Amino acid sequence: MTDSPAIVWFRRDLRTGDHPALLEAATRARRGLGLFVLDDALRGPSGAPRLAFLYQCLRDLDAQLGGRLVVVRGEPADVVPRIAETVGAQSVHVSVDAGPYGRARDAGTERALSEMDIEFVRTGSPYAVTPGRVRKTDGEPFKVFTPFSRAWRAHGWRKPADTGPSTLDWVDFDGGTGVPDDPSHGADLPGAGEQAALTVWENFHRERLADYQHHRDRPDLPGTSRMSPYLRWGCVHPRTLLADLGDGAGAETYRTELAWRDFYADVLWHRPETARENYNPKFDKLAYDTGTAAAERFAAWCRGETGYPIVDAGMRQLLAEGWMHNRVRMIVASFLCKDLHVPWWWGARHFMRHLVDGDLASNQHGWQWTAGSGTDAAPYFRVFNPTTQGEKFDPDGAYVRRYVPELRDIPGKRAHQPGEIAGYPAPIVDHAHERQVALDRYAEVKG
Repeated sequence: MTDSPAIVWFRRDLRTGDHPALLEAATRARRGLGLFVLDDALRGPSGAPRLAFLYQCLRDLDAQLGGRLVVVRGEPADVVPRIAETVGAQSVHVSVDAGPYGRARDAGTERALSEMDIEFVRTGSPYAVTPGRVRKTDGEPFKVFTPFSRAWRAHGWRKPADTGPSTLDWVDFDGGTGVPDDPSHGADLPGAGEQAALTVWENFHRERLADYQHHRDRPDLPGTSRMSPYLRWGCVHPRTLLADLGDGAGAETYRTELAWRDFYADVLWHRPETARENYNPKFDKLAYDTGTAAAERFAAWCRGETGYPIVDAGMRQLLAEGWMHNRVRMIVASFLCKDLHVPWWWGARHFMRHLVDGDLASNQHGWQWTAGSGTDAAPYFRVFNPTTQGEKFDPDGAYVRRYVPELRDIPGKRAHQPGEIAGYPAPIVDHAHERQVALDRYAEVKG
């Protein structure tokens, strides 16, 4: 046990409870320096709602550390070693970052620290099981979710770590810049930070978990947990939730959703290029629409002005809240890829810019599932009909009327019918025609 402070470099783990890296740091040092680096490589692609939520989470973490969280801006490979040397740290502790950029950033930082004989210690990850751990019996990674899920359950996960704000004695450091002011965004964001996460979870567990398997696909009902922003930023660890789930159909369905999150992270770990490229390279030959008309249709989709109510409601919810219901994410993604014939990565980039819970692995591979180019991909002939999807999952039109004010006087399922409604856009494409175009193009790829 050293008197030199250990640095805990927070990234996607903005909490003090159930924090494996914090626990490991406490085995080596009595004192700690909490650090967060404002990395422009990550801030640049983020929209204002994401940054605002991040900054609010940082303020909550700073309060937990007694106002001693050190926030600095710069290149991590330069900033982290400089601070470590200044305070005389012998170790820097992090949670594993499984993303392509994070792995490269950490490798560069580790090299710089090693030149100073400072240890770079990776402990735990933002997932129940660290990506790369669950493999087939022959050592190969899983490519299909169901067998991964079985192996994931068999592998299991550790119990929550017993950590908190007092696990280390946090030290002062005068070289930080502080948490920036929130950028102007206009979105209705959820409460930020660890305690907010635990409160949201407690309410969901008590009031809605038992019926989760029935209501999670209904955007008109409060049937989801709304935990995704907190999982994305590590305000809570997934094993904290797993330890609390218990039995029952709702709990099992929720456990499966956490398995999907781990699966996509595992896929990205083994295939980092799929953050930007098709998982199935056959789809590199798929024809897309380009030019001015395609760009205009994409812009209408981004604004929520396609003339298809469920699509427009979802896109407007994204702009208003930095979040979108998962069923609606699939509907709007199908519409973009298969009605507008736009590359999936256009939509994925837009989502990552606006989603508070934007997780690279889940986002990119969720889009590829819909586009047909990913793991467990939806069959190419599955083209969501936005009207029937709306009628099925928002049967009374409540969700549509909530986010599309032009339709607030249209009762029931009529709210899902595209057409000439005063003040509301006419459909920008004919779904039946574009569905056939999509099928023809996908059939060419499939041979």
